[in-house]
Amino acid sequence: MAMCQGSLFFLFIFIGLLSTTSEAALKKYQFDIQVKNVSRLCHSKPIVTVNGMFPGSTIYVREGDRVLINVTNYAPYNMSIHWHGLKQFRNGWADGPAYITQCPIKTGHSYTYDFNATDQRGTLWWHAHILWLRTTVYGAIVIMPKEGASFPFPQPYQEANLILGEWWNSDVEKLVNQANKLGLPPPPSDAHTINGKPGPLFPCSEKHTFAMEVERGKVYLLRIINAALNDELFFAIAGHNMTVVEIDAVYTKPFTTRSILIAPGQTTSVLVKADQAPNRYFMAARPFMDVPIPVDNKTVTAILQYKGVPNRVLPILPQLPAPNDTDFASNYNSQLKSLNTPQFPAKVPIKVDRHLFYTIGLGQNPCPTCQNGTKLTASLNNITFVMPQIGLLEAHYFNISGVFRQDFPDQPSVPFNYTGVPLTANLGTSLGTRLSKVAYNSTIELVLQDTNLLTVESHPFHLHGYNFFVVGSGVGNFDPAKDPAKFNLVDPPERNTVGVPTGGWTAIRFRADNPGVWFMHCHLELHTMWGLKMAFVVENGKSPSESVLPPPKDLPPC
Repeated sequence: MAMCQGSLFFLFIFIGLLSTTSEAALKKYQFDIQVKNVSRLCHSKPIVTVNGMFPGSTIYVREGDRVLINVTNYAPYNMSIHWHGLKQFRNGWADGPAYITQCPIKTGHSYTYDFNATDQRGTLWWHAHILWLRTTVYGAIVIMPKEGASFPFPQPYQEANLILGEWWNSDVEKLVNQANKLGLPPPPSDAHTINGKPGPLFPCSEKHTFAMEVERGKVYLLRIINAALNDELFFAIAGHNMTVVEIDAVYTKPFTTRSILIAPGQTTSVLVKADQAPNRYFMAARPFMDVPIPVDNKTVTAILQYKGVPNRVLPILPQLPAPNDTDFASNYNSQLKSLNTPQFPAKVPIKVDRHLFYTIGLGQNPCPTCQNGTKLTASLNNITFVMPQIGLLEAHYFNISGVFRQDFPDQPSVPFNYTGVPLTANLGTSLGTRLSKVAYNSTIELVLQDTNLLTVESHPFHLHGYNFFVVGSGVGNFDPAKDPAKFNLVDPPERNTVGVPTGGWTAIRFRADNPGVWFMHCHLELHTMWGLKMAFVVENGKSPSESVLPPPKDLPPC
C-alpha cells in the first residue's frame, strides 16, 4: 500500500515537472533487457524484464514531445519493443515488430527508438514484439495533454495504471516450442495479473496483490491496459460505477457502466468516484469467451481501499458479467463513441477509394512430425503469413527483391457461407509473405469477417501506424448491400485495436496518410504465431514530407 501511495506521489511530482518545461521536450529512457527470478503462485522462475521490473517502467510524456528510448539487450533472446498505438508518422523504424520494421536487437547489442508523440494524448502501452516475450516485457505509456490543455472531463484527484496480464508457472517459450512440435496450442496461463500480481484468491499471493488507497468523495482516473496474450477480459470494481472517457488514447463521449470489456492490445481510461461506504473493494477481471475454447477462467483481483480502513477487513467481490455474456459485450461496444467536438473532431472518411474484405480463419496444414500429422494454423483470406528473415520495411525502402510479394488479395478467392455450420473439410491454407500495396492518402474500408472454419471466435485486430474508425459491426455474414446503410459515419469510436465479434464482422475505415510498411495482426498471441497477420505497404506521397524517413544508423542488422 505504501509503495502504491509513494508511486502516485512521485507520478504527480513528475507531472508537475513536466508542466514547467517548454512546449515540446526531449524525454530519454534507458531500457535494460534483463533476466530476473520472480515468484508467483508458489513458483519461482527466471523471466525477461526491463530494468528488472515486472511490469516495466511507465513512459510519461507530453503531447508533442520527442522520445528517445535506448534498449540494451542482456537477455539470451533476440528482442524488439513495439510502442503500441503510437502512429510513428513516416518513422516505421521506431515501430518495433521484429522482421516487419526492424531486425531484432541481438544479445549484447543496443538500439535507440527515436519517435515523437504527435497529435496523441491518453493511455497507450509498450511490449515486446517477438516470440511470446510480451508475457513479461510490457508497461504503460501515458501521454499528457499539451501545456495549458486540460482533459475534456473532470480533472481527477489522482490517477493509477492498471495493467492486466497473464502468468504461466512454467517457462512460456519452452511451452510454446513443445506445442509447435505437436502442432497444438500451448496450455492456458495459470493466472491473470493486475500490475504483475494475481491477487489473494490465488495461493501464495497475499503479498502479490496490487492495492490503491482512495479518499471518500474524490475522483480517480484509472488507465486500464489489457496486456494479456490470449484473453479478452471483463473488469469491474465492487460497488462502484466507472465512467469511460478514453479508449486507445482517443477521448470518448462519457458513459457510465458497472463493467468494461477490454481486448488484448486495447486501453480504456475510466473515472471512478470514491462515493461508497469506506471499506475494501475488489477490482476484478476474468475472461470473456462465448465459444467452448479452453481459457484461464480464474478471477484476478486487486484492492481499492478507502483511507483509514484496516487491512484485516475482507474486500467485497464485484458482480462480473458471465464469461459467455455476448449481449453485454455487444451492448458495451455499441456505447463507445468518439467525442467529435471542434477540438477533438472525428475525421471519418466518407468517400472510400478502396474496399477490402478479409476472412479470418483457423485451419490445418500437413505436418509429418506433429502429433496428428497436421498442425493448427490461421489465415486471412486463406493466406497464412510467413515471417521473412529481413525487416520488410528495409526490403521496401531499399527495393530488395525476393523478400515479399505485393499481391495480397482484396477479398477471398472463393466466397462461401462464412458463419454457417462448422467447416471441417478442406482446411489447408496457402503460405506466403504477401502484402497489400496501398496508394498514399487513399481512403480504405476494411471489413474483417470471422468464419466458422473449425470454430467461430472473437479476434482483436491491431493495425500498426494508424488509428481507424470502427464504423460498423454485426453478427453473421456481412451484407454489402444492406449493412453499410447502418454504419456510424458521425462519431464512431476511433481505435488502434478492435474486436471482431464471434461469428460476425467489423468494418473499419482509415486514410492511408502514413507511408511505410505497417503490420496488421490478431492480438491473440496464439493466432499471430499461427499466421493470422499481414502487412500494408503504403506508398510514398509526392513530396519528401510525405515519404518514409531514412533508416537510423543504429538500426539492428539481421
